[in-house]
Amino acid sequence: MSDIRGFTAGFRILGPLEGHYGPAVHRPRGPKVRNLLALLAVRAHDIVEVDTLVEELWDGSPPSTAVSTVRTHVYHLRQELERALGAEAMRGVISTEATGYSLRPAPGQLDFDVFTRLYGQGRAEMRAGNRESALQRFDAALGLWRGRTLADVAQGRVLAGHAARIEELRVRAQESRIEAAMGLGRHRELVPELRRLVATHPLNEWMHARLIDALHRSGRRGDALRAFHDVRTVLARELGLEPSEDLRQLQHHILAGGSAA
Repeated sequence: MSDIRGFTAGFRILGPLEGHYGPAVHRPRGPKVRNLLALLAVRAHDIVEVDTLVEELWDGSPPSTAVSTVRTHVYHLRQELERALGAEAMRGVISTEATGYSLRPAPGQLDFDVFTRLYGQGRAEMRAGNRESALQRFDAALGLWRGRTLADVAQGRVLAGHAARIEELRVRAQESRIEAAMGLGRHRELVPELRRLVATHPLNEWMHARLIDALHRSGRRGDALRAFHDVRTVLARELGLEPSEDLRQLQHHILAGGSAA
């Protein structure tokens, strides 16, 4: 899979669950088979114990045949993937281990692996002071997302925990992208994106602060103060809290006529 040109082989979990090989796209049909592949994918390269698979598939109330049923589901998943995406491409991708199973995609064959590599490269560029290059890496990483993690999978307790971890990494990448773009002085360009992000993450005070700052630095003092009022209202209504010290200092700076430069 190319970092920039698109996904050509492997598995995608940053959105609906999909398997790919060239032009062929496959979405597992049965709900338990979908959960099985999803859990193997979020823990790719690790061994997922049979007990963990049983917990995910039956949410703590497994039938007496659970272990043998897991084996049957793995067998059918392998057959389904080989039939849909090609036996040569999928052979050996799901390995049987002493205590469970493991998904072993090659480098670049899992979109989440590519995301984490690009995000790490972006952070390294930021530490080196290369904001433009960092921004390109963050854009490429975030461009792999097609929606919420495993958007079409009914997640059990185990899978939901992993999906929440991956979503948190997406938020961190979005924040890093904003940090890089603001460091390049692109405040006006960021305002629409920041409005979308605070609507999606209304309790994320860091994003609210960046929106207020971007508005102020764009010469929109009144809109910046209105944005502060909006976040104060949300925090009071949802959590019974006052804005953070960071937000209050930003408000005071704007009210005092501080420079937006």
